Amino acid sequence: MAGLSRYDCPMSFLSILLALLLEQARPLAQGNPVHLGVRSWVRWVVRNLDTGKSQHGWLAWWVAVVAPSVVAGAVHWLLVWFLGWIAAAVWSTAILYATLGFRQFSHHFTEIRDALLSGDEELARQKLAHWMRVDGSTLPRSEIVRHVIEHSVLSAHRHVFGVLAWYSLLAAFGLGPAGAVFYRVGEYFSRYANRPNRPSSTPLSDSLKSIANMAWHAMDWVPARVTALGFAFVGSFEDAVDSWRQHEAKFPGDNDGVVLAATAGAVNVKLGPQDGAGTAQTPQPVHLRAVVGLVWRTVVMWMVFLALLSLARLLG
Repeated sequence: MAGLSRYDCPMSFLSILLALLLEQARPLAQGNPVHLGVRSWVRWVVRNLDTGKSQHGWLAWWVAVVAPSVVAGAVHWLLVWFLGWIAAAVWSTAILYATLGFRQFSHHFTEIRDALLSGDEELARQKLAHWMRVDGSTLPRSEIVRHVIEHSVLSAHRHVFGVLAWYSLLAAFGLGPAGAVFYRVGEYFSRYANRPNRPSSTPLSDSLKSIANMAWHAMDWVPARVTALGFAFVGSFEDAVDSWRQHEAKFPGDNDGVVLAATAGAVNVKLGPQDGAGTAQTPQPVHLRAVVGLVWRTVVMWMVFLALLSLARLLG
């Protein structure tokens, strides 16, 4: 355990850094085997365990979400015990590479931004409709930008900051990979449970949907506020906190709304109906660059914080 207390944090920092660099240099392709495997696993579990009863819905969630997390944590510790910290760090890097991902959504953002900057609003609407699965044919320019900002920020939270939050939290107990898997699979389980009903898809019970939403809200409560706090630190702190506080007062417990409210205050832009008051600006393409800067500054802040924590652990 002495080795754990001294070297787990530096190894976690290096794993996160390497995973982010790998993801930027060689992102996972759409439909990669890892993500397809997760989808197949969740669908198989739901198909076999969803009977409409609450206890079976919880069993499906535990099997689909918690079981892979336990496996990821167990493999991590087996590698530590039998092969050492370097092998465990390689495993952590692989897990983070599969669960973190700017590039899993940033190409949509880039395509829409480029279309707006070139003045091709029709192409931007088409790209937005393809990304968000919504009808954007009648959206004005400002609404296109608003939807892009909101969806991009929430995607950054779910693909990056939420994963980092759970990984860092459980890394303190030597279970970082389990935290990353837990968050990403839990997010997909919730998304799968709330997918639109199609004639060809297996119907899901209302009980399972309720359990998926309840579990996702609980597991995302802390990460959403950590993300909002990060945006406040690297943006306009007072405005972000004020917007966050006002949103919490009107919509208590709204995790996504907390992230969006903090973003709106941090870059002084109107997002959503609750943020239309005050001096906030109507969304314009220039705000897309501001949001990109906000996200990357938050990533840098995370890495600096983890680096300082790692140095303190080594010196201590």
